[in-house]
Amino acid sequence: MLSVSPPPSLPLRHHHNRRLIRHRNHRVLFAIRSSSTSSIQESVEEKTAREKNLLSSELYSATPFPSIKEAKRVILVRHGQSTWNEEGRIQGSSDFSVLTKKGEAQAETSRQMLIDDSFDVCFSSPLIRSKRTAEIIWGSRKVNMITDSDLREIDLYSFQGLLKHEGKAKFGAAFRQWQIDAANFNIDGHFPVRELWGRARNCWNKILAHESRSVLVVAHNAVNQALVATAIGLGTEYFRILLQSNCGVSVLDFAPRVDGGDGSPYICLNRLNQTPNSPVAAGSSAGRKTSKRIILVSHGATQRDTEATSLYSGNQPMNMLGIIQSQKTAELLLDLNVSTIVSSPMNACVEMATTICRVQEAADCLGADCVPRYVEMKQIQELDVNNWLLTSNWLHGVQPGFLNRFEDEALSALWEQSGKAWQSLLKELSDESKPEKIVVAVGDPAIHIALMGHCLNLTADWMGSFHLDAGSISVLDFPDGPTGRGTIRCINYTAHLGRWSIPITRSTIDDEEF
Repeated sequence: MLSVSPPPSLPLRHHHNRRLIRHRNHRVLFAIRSSSTSSIQESVEEKTAREKNLLSSELYSATPFPSIKEAKRVILVRHGQSTWNEEGRIQGSSDFSVLTKKGEAQAETSRQMLIDDSFDVCFSSPLIRSKRTAEIIWGSRKVNMITDSDLREIDLYSFQGLLKHEGKAKFGAAFRQWQIDAANFNIDGHFPVRELWGRARNCWNKILAHESRSVLVVAHNAVNQALVATAIGLGTEYFRILLQSNCGVSVLDFAPRVDGGDGSPYICLNRLNQTPNSPVAAGSSAGRKTSKRIILVSHGATQRDTEATSLYSGNQPMNMLGIIQSQKTAELLLDLNVSTIVSSPMNACVEMATTICRVQEAADCLGADCVPRYVEMKQIQELDVNNWLLTSNWLHGVQPGFLNRFEDEALSALWEQSGKAWQSLLKELSDESKPEKIVVAVGDPAIHIALMGHCLNLTADWMGSFHLDAGSISVLDFPDGPTGRGTIRCINYTAHLGRWSIPITRSTIDDEEF
């Protein structure tokens, strides 16, 4: 059961504002990076396509949101498993499927996760599968839910109701484009993903205009992806990149401008796709099987984490809470056969990596495997942010958007260092002798946020859009291998920490300011 905690104090500045100013002054600098480990220079066509994609995201980030007077936390939940999910049928915005027994159970699990919540309002899709999920989570609350047709699932027109193999047989090339180039997919004279992004922006206008501080939104896979992407300024090319599982919970923090004026709020993705089941369980990424995976593990709490009023004081070991977090994380990862653990040389990171390794290699004794496992452990200097934090005069306390507190020069240094670390991780993942490869990287939340930026082919300006807590895990899948595009299965997952997990919403008894 998770109590609700408020978003913390406002960041000092925000990437959305920086990107907006640069775009309007026609001085946008595209720092485009590839996930590929190849040193071959991109072709003109590839570079043009990548610049077009990043320009799409720059344009989305340049479109302002309505201003807000108070901080607002929005919790997105996808509906539970439906009958058409179970059948593998294309649902779109049709309304013929209902929740399965498993879907009802998933919704009940989400209700228990949010049982101490003090939501002010619930927005729901009008479709049966979503509305029923919302009713289960909302429970006996007296405030009426608001249904909004813009929260319905993506409109897929003639595709709706077909089994996937039927869609492939009937529509051929169009179905193939839906699979590999959804952003430009056209059917019955419509571009469904582009339309969806427009609806998502419209939803945010209504949600932010509502007089509430804690908002529950229950909707669908594609529309929740669009809500997350448009909130942090990402374009339609990010469809199927930020995954949304059945009853997965995502959290976005909106804070008013520091100067108190009108303009877009500060926005941070606090959490992505915290699911009722394990985030590392076997499954697909955006409908595709994946055999290559990077798991980013943020080191456990250290003594400095309890001294939020003092400047960063250097490399420290984990405290007792951090030790518990490392044990809980090792237990979660026991379900996977980890190939390699790469860590920063920082004490807390080495301690956590060692705990994970010992549990992995004891898998046979613990009944998780029938044979002993061997895990390769390495340290990568590029994952070490100790010197960077010391020279940045960081007043610690890892709060949503905390990277916005750093100057551009410091962020550029972190971004450059993380780029080298990212290439090292991709090199580890590209071992062709192992068709299935799982690499665990243990580091500081700051470097992991930057690594996720590289995975998404973003620039340093986006780093303030994401948040990670101590002891959290984030899962990056590569269904097309390490030279292909990565998908984000989850960000800042902490449910495995049990009673020590990080609350995802705001407590009914905690009336602190955001």
